[in-house]
Amino acid sequence: MAEDIKIQWNETFNEGDIKFSGGDLIRELGLRTAVMMSMYTDRRADPSDVLPDSLNNDRRGWWGDQINLDYEDDQIGSRLWLLERAKTTEQTLADAKFYTEECLQWMIDDEVVQDIEVEIERQNRKDGTATLAGRISIKQSDGTNKAFKFDDLWKAEILEAA
Repeated sequence: MAEDIKIQWNETFNEGDIKFSGGDLIRELGLRTAVMMSMYTDRRADPSDVLPDSLNNDRRGWWGDQINLDYEDDQIGSRLWLLERAKTTEQTLADAKFYTEECLQWMIDDEVVQDIEVEIERQNRKDGTATLAGRISIKQSDGTNKAFKFDDLWKAEILEAA
């Protein structure tokens, strides 16, 4: 498996960035950065998607997807951002699961991994509000498994599981 440039997550600013060590980019051998980039880069909303009122018809997305002529349906990121202000209903859970599977599908299509399973659940907080939590189980090409756990999908904090 090839090394990726590692994305270091900053909880204070809720953003990821690259870092240097000894004059070189910090790298990682694994799938963590691929999962983070896939889930927390905003994919362009489909024409049929209902946008939150506050966005003024901003469909977001990466500009490079507009000129990706070789792979018309290949888009970067996820549409999880469409659910940021949604109530945690059964439909929201189903949409979050679909959007997560959709954004990671490239890893199967490009034969980076064999299979991906996604579980999304409602998690109640101490303050009485609810959020979405999730687990992504990845079967790697060599047959080994890797799992990523999210206590809150909106914090972009991966708690790696076995």
